[in-house]
Amino acid sequence: MAVDLLNVKGLQALDPLAPVVMVNLMRFRERSLDGDGSGWDAYLRYSALTVPMIKARGGTLLWTGDATAVALGSEVGNQWDYLALVYYPTVAAFIDMMTSQDYEQRCDPHRTNGCAEHVIIATKEAYSKFKMG
Repeated sequence: MAVDLLNVKGLQALDPLAPVVMVNLMRFRERSLDGDGSGWDAYLRYSALTVPMIKARGGTLLWTGDATAVALGSEVGNQWDYLALVYYPTVAAFIDMMTSQDYEQRCDPHRTNGCAEHVIIATKEAYSKFKMG
């Protein structure tokens, strides 16, 4: 398996054909573990390789941005550097990418080198069920 912390059991409990938006929370290392720049630099290398893999599976990067402040809740343990929302047309597409040999060999080392912590939360699409305004 490509990523040692991938919660395959939890993902398999989801509808494999349902669309999913992944909320990525990242805390970067000061220096990349491979010695090639900062954690952010390693994450940029990771992104350059991963985004085409996401697109090849019908997914898209919806939004990325710096995490600037905890707006509600405890700040302790909730300090993140960066956030990304990534849409996949199916949970199976996400699992396929994350468990692929290409991801394991080319992408994940950069993620590991750059991120001190990386949490991904799977969400159901709710925006189509609730209308704002």
